[in-house]
Amino acid sequence: MSVPVTISIDAMGGDSAPEIVVEGVRMAHERLPHVRYLLFGDEARLAPLLAPYPGMAGVCTVRHTDEAISNDAKPGQVLRTGRRSSMWLAIDAVKKGEAAGIVSAGNTGALMAVSKFVLRTLPGIDRPAIAALFPTIRGETLMLDLGANIDCNANNLVEFAVMGEVYARAVLGLETPAIGLLNVGSEDMKGSDVVKTAAATLRESHLPINFYGFVEGNDICAGTVDVVVTDGFSGNISLKTAEGTVKLYSTFLKEAFKSSLMSKIGFLFARRALNKVKVRTDPRRYNGAMFLGLNGIAVKSHGGTDAFGFANAIGVAVELVAHGYNERIRKEFDRLKPANVPSPQLAAGTR
Repeated sequence: MSVPVTISIDAMGGDSAPEIVVEGVRMAHERLPHVRYLLFGDEARLAPLLAPYPGMAGVCTVRHTDEAISNDAKPGQVLRTGRRSSMWLAIDAVKKGEAAGIVSAGNTGALMAVSKFVLRTLPGIDRPAIAALFPTIRGETLMLDLGANIDCNANNLVEFAVMGEVYARAVLGLETPAIGLLNVGSEDMKGSDVVKTAAATLRESHLPINFYGFVEGNDICAGTVDVVVTDGFSGNISLKTAEGTVKLYSTFLKEAFKSSLMSKIGFLFARRALNKVKVRTDPRRYNGAMFLGLNGIAVKSHGGTDAFGFANAIGVAVELVAHGYNERIRKEFDRLKPANVPSPQLAAGTR
């Protein structure tokens, strides 16, 4: 994609903002020179960070605000008092058409609440979901929800399945992606009533979806299905567990190769292969969770990421814009509705 596009940035969101945000924008600019940025935040802090990079002056516009959303702020509080915050103003720029998408590493709950309030949801969607790609043995698997909706009913899971299926076809280019519901077992009698009801709906409805059935936690990294659907509670735990496991094994490997002279020599021979593994499993490469179902592009960066990870989150937003994601999901969502049923909520037949 080479057509100019503008991305709105919450420059004050994240554990190490605004430093890693500005550096991430600089790194993204090297990869995506056609992208322009609206940076919302404290100009007194942003200007010195941008000053060492004269080339950024032509692609970055700073919109000053001295208000920011803290990591422990409650979504309800932000909706009442956060209208002048960097996060809110960055989202509002998308609503006004000044930017094609917004990226923030700030408070997840606040970002979802404000995004839903300002941008609204697409027709037929009750709740947006956070989705991201997981590295697997077969390639990549899309998983949702990863934390936006802690408590979900069967209808929400059906909607997530539809949104995930549409994303996998429209953006990932998969012709008939397989959809799986995360459960404690693959047998039909296992799981909560919510999960079993959602599975029955997907099996019995006329939705043209390739529903695989139930999958378990070990199926995620195995790449058993292309899209894994779950509630935000289980999804977030799965995400953080995967990230922690990668760090654990990295630590074990470092300790093992430092344990003896022969191990150190062995590392010299294995270094190239280990670097390939490191690159493939680096969580920063997959940073940038998408809020599917919103009437606008919104991407959540991990709050503790570095500049490289934040740059990748920007890349996710640009990719969604490049694929015309929202327009495609509108059309695809309509096409996936069963005949004479106005929405997936009615298709599920339960609230």
